Amino acid sequence: MTRIAYYPGSFDPLTNGHLDVLRQALAVFDEVVVGIGVHPGKEPMFTFEERSALIAQSLEAAGYDNGRVRVERFGNLVIHAARDVGATVLVRGLRDGTDLDYEMQMAGMNGAMAPDIHTMFFPAGPQYRAITATLVRQVAKMGGNVAPFVPEIVLAALAAKISGHSQD
Repeated sequence: MTRIAYYPGSFDPLTNGHLDVLRQALAVFDEVVVGIGVHPGKEPMFTFEERSALIAQSLEAAGYDNGRVRVERFGNLVIHAARDVGATVLVRGLRDGTDLDYEMQMAGMNGAMAPDIHTMFFPAGPQYRAITATLVRQVAKMGGNVAPFVPEIVLAALAAKISGHSQD
């Protein structure tokens, strides 16, 4: 039986912290479905298609087995999206106690609505604890160096997006 996990998030953009959590999840599960949340009314920096491509390219560059990772769009409750792909576990990354408090509330709510879907937390490595996609976007837009926080392909895409040029 294939063990499938669901790793939901915005991934706008993918960070090295996201990759660290994904690496840990792949050590436990046969397949990880990365669920990119798409919500009407929210204006992401990158489109779903761009985020999906950046994830695939970053995984390939990092030497991950892309056959074990699938990227899907979701706009419904995460428990429904997880069920739709046959996942029985939600993957969540933790950076600090603030994340833990929030994620415990989410895990409790999800567990009450879907007792058959469990949540597994993976701690971010110390070098990734300060990284959030929101901070990466803000620092990049203000001309700061975000190279230590994102894969090279994402760094290039951020630079292209901010300069107003599409990446080829």
